[in-house]
Formats: sequence, C-alpha cells, structure tokens
Amino acid sequence: MKKLSLYLFLVLISFGNVFAESTERNGKLNQLFDQLKKSNDFSIAFKIEKKIWNIWSTHPSQEKLTTSLAIGSELMSRGELDSAYKIFSTIVESEPGWAEGWNKRATVLYLMGKYLDSLNDIDEVLKRESRHFGALSGQGLVQIKLKNYEKAIKSYQAAQKIYPSIKSAEIMIPQLQELIKEEAI
Repeated sequence: MKKLSLYLFLVLISFGNVFAESTERNGKLNQLFDQLKKSNDFSIAFKIEKKIWNIWSTHPSQEKLTTSLAIGSELMSRGELDSAYKIFSTIVESEPGWAEGWNKRATVLYLMGKYLDSLNDIDEVLKRESRHFGALSGQGLVQIKLKNYEKAIKSYQAAQKIYPSIKSAEIMIPQLQELIKEEAI
C-alpha cells in the first residue's frame, strides 16, 4: 500500500510539473503573440518570431523529441527527405499533440511533392496551434502548387492577422492577385 501511495504521489507531482511548464509555455507564447501583433517594426517582429519558433521547436517535456526534431530538420536542409520524413513521422506517432512535429513533417511532405499529405499535416498543426503563422504560410505555398490561388491568398491573410509584418504575405498576396487577374484575361 505504501508503495502504491508513493507511486501515485510521484505521478501526481510529475503531472503537476508538466502542467505548470505547459501553463508557463502558453503564457509566454500568448505574451509573444501579443507583442508580435502590435509590432510595426520588422526587426523587432523578427526577433519575436525567432523566440516563438524557439518555443515551438522545443518539446515541453521531452528533450529527446527536441533533439529528434533538430536532427530531422538538419536532414531536411541537406535534402535527405526520406530520412527526415521517417524522423518526423516517429515524432508525430509518439507525441501527436506536439504541433511542431506535424509542421516539420508537413514541410518535408511539401518538399517531396506530396501536397495533399502536406495539407493534411498542416491541418493537424492548426488544430494544435491555430496561430502557427509558419503552417499558414506553408499552406499558402501548397495551395500555389495546387493552383488554388484564392485559397493561397486566404492562407497568407490568416498568417498576416497573427503576424502583421510577415514578409511572405507581403510578397505573395500581391503576386497572387496579379496572377489571378492575368488568368482572368
């Protein structure tokens, strides 16, 4: 009985620590997103963006998953897409609640030309982190590849609502609007 009580006590403490870390993480993200929305200075916004990416790319409780994400990202940047895909899939399977695992896998799927699969993973990212401007920008890129230009504009506009000075939206929205006009002629 004593062992069971001790075990339950340790589990509860563990759960409490994870909950506290999660609450702190969410509070920090909320603060950063508020700052991002209010910032008109791109250099300041970019610094805030980097802090957000750092939080997203760090698993809240498992350093091993953070390391795996970094390894997969390095493989992806070297063009080793199949290996990166396997790592990101393992992350998604072991921790489906972590948005960044889905986001990285969506990115590698895009690079592999598997656009519908990439969109499905982006949907999973946005279920977990609706403010994920990276996923929304990626969604815009996928929609461009699928020639869904209006949907691409909507993705970039959604990213802009979260991150008003995001460069990808500033660049892509006018280009897409021009492309739609040219196709209408």
